[in-house]
Amino acid sequence: MPAVTVVVPCWNGRRWLSGLLGSLTNQTQPASQIVVVDNGSTDGSVAYLRAAHPDVEILELARNTGFAFAVNRGLELARGELVALVNTDVMLSPDWLARMAGALAADAQAASVACKMRQFGSERLIYDAGDILRRDGACEQRGRFGRDVGQYEEAGEVFGACAGAALYRRDAVLGVGGFDERFFAYLEDVDLALRLRLAGWGCRYEPVLALHVGEGSSHQLTGAHHYLVERNTLLLVGKWFPLRWLPLVAYRQASWLRDAARHGRLGLQLRGLRAGVGAGLRAARTRRRAP
Repeated sequence: MPAVTVVVPCWNGRRWLSGLLGSLTNQTQPASQIVVVDNGSTDGSVAYLRAAHPDVEILELARNTGFAFAVNRGLELARGELVALVNTDVMLSPDWLARMAGALAADAQAASVACKMRQFGSERLIYDAGDILRRDGACEQRGRFGRDVGQYEEAGEVFGACAGAALYRRDAVLGVGGFDERFFAYLEDVDLALRLRLAGWGCRYEPVLALHVGEGSSHQLTGAHHYLVERNTLLLVGKWFPLRWLPLVAYRQASWLRDAARHGRLGLQLRGLRAGVGAGLRAARTRRRAP
């Protein structure tokens, strides 16, 4: 099997690190390199890593630069042909690396592999089984919030992988420019999946398990993840969507505004909408025409 580097973006993820790194230690195919990119944590994450895991390489950033920036710095440091991106609030089954790497080795046309992610603490609930991008701009996570009754046990092809626990060909990702750092966090993996597809690459789904807390760090963000998801949805639309899809996007946006009003976060949604319209228009002016 090709060498695998594991890149872990960390932002105040100290309470999760022992579980994640323990699951990496127990892999049947060990990682050749583990890189933690710390986004200015203030909870003792770096001190813990130095004391308890001296074999882990640490790149310290002075502030929270976002998921996309941190991961790109990790990709630059990676020595493995394959790179696993794993969030701090994830624990992997012992055969995760071996099966994910095997899926890429078996398909030379694939640049990434998605896995079956289940909700930590409610282990029968699916968090993600591969991503789907819709023409209204929404990204669906297959199976999200559904009970796992074996419906996603077959390996196959999906649109893209959730970068909370995914494996990539390093050269393929760097060949399309890495993660777009304008996204900061959320939907940067969907944007990457689209660019990889436009470059001729596929994405495999391997039903090997990762337990994910889900939004383990997003509660630290102002407005949690809602603002970024709204803004980044429209940035993605501006980068790639044809004009004929805009009525579908408008319909989805209207439904999200209604939902935000019902749940008392309309102001946050409107701020994300305003920022997203600006980001999307700027992206549309400069984008290259997709084939």
